[in-house]
Parts: sequence; C-alpha cells; structure tokens
Amino acid sequence: MSAVRGNRAGRMALNAAAYAVTVFLLLPTLIIAPMSVGPERYLRFPPAGFSTRWYTEYFQDEEWVRATLFSLEAGVIAAVCATVVGTMLALALVRGRLPGKGLVELLVIGPVIVPHIALAVAMFLVFEQLRLTGSLLGFAMAHTVLALPFVVFTVLAALYRFDVELERAALSCGAGSFRTFRYVTLPLIAPGLVSAALFAFIISFDEAVVSFFISDLDRKTLPRKMFEDIDYNISPTLAAVATMLTALTIAALLLGYLLKRGLERRARATAAQED
Repeated sequence: MSAVRGNRAGRMALNAAAYAVTVFLLLPTLIIAPMSVGPERYLRFPPAGFSTRWYTEYFQDEEWVRATLFSLEAGVIAAVCATVVGTMLALALVRGRLPGKGLVELLVIGPVIVPHIALAVAMFLVFEQLRLTGSLLGFAMAHTVLALPFVVFTVLAALYRFDVELERAALSCGAGSFRTFRYVTLPLIAPGLVSAALFAFIISFDEAVVSFFISDLDRKTLPRKMFEDIDYNISPTLAAVATMLTALTIAALLLGYLLKRGLERRARATAAQED
C-alpha cells in the first residue's frame, strides 16, 4: 500500500514539475500578447488600454509584409524539399543497404550538433561565391539542410512503427518497389510525413542565425527584420509580430494534428474494409 502511495506521489510530483516548466516556457508569450495591443508607442505591461494600431502598422508596412511573404515562400519550398529528400534518406537507412550507413547518419544529425553560427559562416562563404546570398534559392537550400534531420527522425519513427511484413506481402504478390511504396508504405507513413513537413516549415520560418548571414538589404526573412528593429526601433509592432508568429505556430501544429488524426482514421478504415 505504501509503495502504491509512493508511486502516486511521485507521479503527482512529476506532473507538477512538467506543468511548472510548461508555464515557465509560455510565460513570455502570455506577457507579449497583451503588450501588442497597448496604445502606447513603447512596450508596457500591463497595457493602459486596448488598440490594434500595431497590427495595422504591420500590415501597412511594405518591409514587414515583404519579409513575411519571403519567409513563407522559403518555408514552403524548404518544407517540400526537406520532406522529399528526408523521406528518401529514411527509406534508404531503414530498408536499403546503404554503404557507410553510420557516416550518413552522422552527416544527417550534423546540422543539429554543429552550432548554427558555424553553419551560418560556412554557408555565407559558399553562397557568396555562388551568388546565392539574398536569393530565394539560397534560403530554401540553407533551410532544407537545417530541417532535414528533423524530417529524417520523424519519418524513421513512422517507418519503425508499421509492420514490414506488409511490404513483403506486396512484393511477394508481384508489386514492384515503387508500387509497394505508393500503395502500402506511403499511406501508412503519411501522418508522419505531415508532421515532418510541418516541423520543416516551422524550423525554416523561425530560423534567424543563418538567415541573418545569407540575407541582403532587399531580400530578408521575418526573423532578420525583427532583429533589425530590435537594434534600431523597438516598438509594440515587434510584440504584434511575435504574437502572430506564435499564433501561426500553434495553428500549424493544430492543423498537423488534425491531418494526422484524419489520415490515421482513414488508414484504420481501409484496413478494416480489407479484413
């Protein structure tokens, strides 16, 4: 009986610690959001009133809008490229006989281990020679490299979860490798692919260090623009942008969760019909 009570007390303490950490991480956002609707021209908490003027200024400012659209474009391209390349790489690591598999795995996790400042300097030196600094292609390539490890990890988890005998059954029935992937593997790992693509987009959209090095005066991402305004012009517009970024991230995660649940239900329904 005492052991059961001890386990229950331990779980309660662990849950309390987890909730405390969550609140601590969310506290800055909870403070920034009210500051973004204050009427003053400086950051103040709590705000003395309510005004949406800083959101209006954001949407009316050409520089802010251009930086946002540029980040969206780079994020979408990086998400698509990282998902395609990461899925093929994960399949090669799990299903294929890849020479130097250990070295490939080490290279995959490289962007996670190596400090971003070192990657930023290296990318700047290379991209400057290739005239890719400030270009959409350059940003897409850089963000694809940064997002690739997270895509590979997510797809690997999806591949390890489902029964490999299903693929072998399809191959034994005469289906080729591509048809097996198209009709068996892809539907089963589709929820993982959705999560991987959303992770890649969020990583690209929020990345600041590498973006600061490879951007120029005309083509810059939203995080780079925010850093510039912090240096030269701190205003509640920054709080408004930060609040919208948080809302976008939450919306993307919620959308990914809903899509994942829908794909899982569809896969279960298909399996039930086949049974």
